Amino acid sequence: MIALRRARLADAPGIAAVHVATWRSAYADILPEAYLAGLSISRLARQYEHLIRLGFGVHVAASYNAPGEPPVLGFATAGRGRDPRLGEGEVEMLYVLDDYRDRGLGGQLLRASAKYLAQMGCRSAYAWVLRDNLSRYFYQRLGGKCIAAGTTQVAGEDIPQTAYAWDPLTTLLDVTA
Repeated sequence: MIALRRARLADAPGIAAVHVATWRSAYADILPEAYLAGLSISRLARQYEHLIRLGFGVHVAASYNAPGEPPVLGFATAGRGRDPRLGEGEVEMLYVLDDYRDRGLGGQLLRASAKYLAQMGCRSAYAWVLRDNLSRYFYQRLGGKCIAAGTTQVAGEDIPQTAYAWDPLTTLLDVTA
């Protein structure tokens, strides 16, 4: 059984494990190999514990009563937009383990983030996606409109990225996928 819910402190190591596994898979040909090899589950777990303690919008797709399944199958983080020109809220991260993709978990996590942002009073939201990440099609399928291009720094390298937005936010809340 899989449950979608707000993250708890005990989820932090599982969230970190998903972070590391998905980054190494999705970004193998995009980000520097040494950077991906150096990702640390314990360091990331401390960061996620901090976000959860602060009440940040962290949601998980959690596995229950399934022998052999990891406790966290996917997660999303959301909060106030860092760039208000792009939208009031921002989905900062959304990752699902490869073996659990194409089951609707990503869409459920994205909508959970949208609900959280709406409860905060956000009327629009955006997400930055690495330009060469094939997941960009996921955001487009869920109604995200390409609104900006830019770069982000990873391990000293400029990595191209694209921002997708939902304005109004209700366009994302109403999507079924």
